Order: sequence, then structure tokens, then C-alpha cells
Amino acid sequence: MTELIKEQLQQHRKLPLSRVILRIIMITIGAILMATGLEIFLVPNHVIDGGITGISIMLAHITGWKLGLFLFILNLPFVYLGYKQMGKTFAFSTIYGIIVLSIFTSFFHPIPPFTEDILLATLFGGMILGIGVGLVIRNGGALDGTEILALVISKKVPFSVGQIIMFMNIFILGAAGFVFTWDRAMYSLLAYVIASKAIDAVVQGLEQTKSVWIISENADEIGNAVNDRLGRGVTYLNGEGAYTGDDKKVIFSIISRIEESKLTTIVEEIDPTAFLAIADIAEVRGGRFKKRDIH
Repeated sequence: MTELIKEQLQQHRKLPLSRVILRIIMITIGAILMATGLEIFLVPNHVIDGGITGISIMLAHITGWKLGLFLFILNLPFVYLGYKQMGKTFAFSTIYGIIVLSIFTSFFHPIPPFTEDILLATLFGGMILGIGVGLVIRNGGALDGTEILALVISKKVPFSVGQIIMFMNIFILGAAGFVFTWDRAMYSLLAYVIASKAIDAVVQGLEQTKSVWIISENADEIGNAVNDRLGRGVTYLNGEGAYTGDDKKVIFSIISRIEESKLTTIVEEIDPTAFLAIADIAEVRGGRFKKRDIH
């Protein structure tokens, strides 16, 4: 009986059709946005992005072949790696996104650039590209194989995924100086940073939700104040001090970024010696996170 339950838990549950359709729509929009950022802003101005996309841009420039062709071919091996590391849903989402990206980069290629101002092209191209990539990542796919490769390499070397990606992109963005010019390489670095920030904003959300942990002898009073003055629900957890062995009541709550200052004030007013830990949260679902009106 135990083995049957374990097998059922390990099986992937099918997503509702409405959820699947929404994912397809969002991945399509994300891929089109990335194609727009590349072909309407960055590529015509000889500015590249990091990762496989950057390599594809340089190869397309050197050979004169279509960018979409290189994006599709160079990312294919990483789709297989993604299948091994993340499962078939991720692989299917990724291959679909890459196909849409390849088609629309070819479709947008004859269109003249929206601006020839290199700084404007870098800023808006990086931002649009990052939003597109973020939408795809948030919906279970990817448009560049670099992160998948970094995930595999990180298991064999003493470096994090982020460090490996940064190391690879130093060489890729540096190569832009030889293929184009060194000022274009510097603009490419700027576009890469902007795109990274845009990706984080989309994937993690703009609200910057925070989790709060409070340990205090006045836990009930603080909890009531957070509920009444912030309109946020709280959860009490039972803890035990490892050193003293004393029972502790721990307050857990979720707040928004702009409520952090007020919460800190509440805690300091009631118990200046209270332990307070605040951390960023990428996403909150379910429960009773919705803020209650306060008067």
C-alpha cells in the first residue's frame, strides 16, 4: 500500500486545460517580446545579449545566415539537457518557446530598427527582451540554454549556477568586442544587465512581498497589533530555544514592501528586544494573504 501511495505521489498531475492554454499564450507572448527586443532594437545596432542568444547573434553577423536558424540549432542540445534535468513539461515548453522565437526573429528581420540611437536601443531592447524571457521562465520554460548548461556544470564543479553563467557571459560579451567594436561590447554588457533586472522583476514580481518572523515575550500583543494596525493575518508557531530550552512563540506573517517600516515600528514600540527577521519572497499563493481593510 505504501509503495502504491509513493508511486502516485511521484507521478506528475496533468494541468487543467485552461492552465495549459494560458501557459501557451504567455510563452508565445514572451517569445515574441524577446524577438522584438532582438530584431527591432539590439541586433540592427550591433548590440548582443548574453548566453546562446549572444553567440547566435555573432554567428548570424559573421555568416549572414538568419538569426532564428542559429537560435533554434544551438539551443536544441540544451532542450535535451533540460528534459533530463527538469522533465518533459519544461522541455516541451522550452522547445515551443524557441520555435516561436526563431520564427518571429526571421519575421521581424526585414523590419527597420525602431531607433538608431544606440543608448535608447540598448535600454529598451534589453528591457523588452528581459520581460519576454521572464514571462517564459515564469510559465515553466526557457529561451536560452545557458542556464540549463550551468545547472549541469554546477554539479561537477565548486561554483554556483549564477557564478558559472557570469563566467560564460564574460567571454561571450567580450567576444562582441572582436566581432563588432569595443563600444558595442560595453553597450551589450549594459543590455545584459538591464535584461537581467527585467527578468527578475517579472519572475519575482513587482510587489516584493516579504516574510516576517518575530520572536518575543509579547508575541500575542505584537500579533494583535499587526492584525489590527496593518490588516495582515499572523500565524503563531511553537518553538524551543536550543540553548535555553525555553518554549518560544514565533509570529509568522506576510507583508508588502511598503509595510516593512510600519511593522518594524510596531515591534519596536511593543518589545524593543524582540527578534525580527524579514526576507524577500518571490511569490505568494493561496491562504489569506489578501490585506484586510483597516480604519
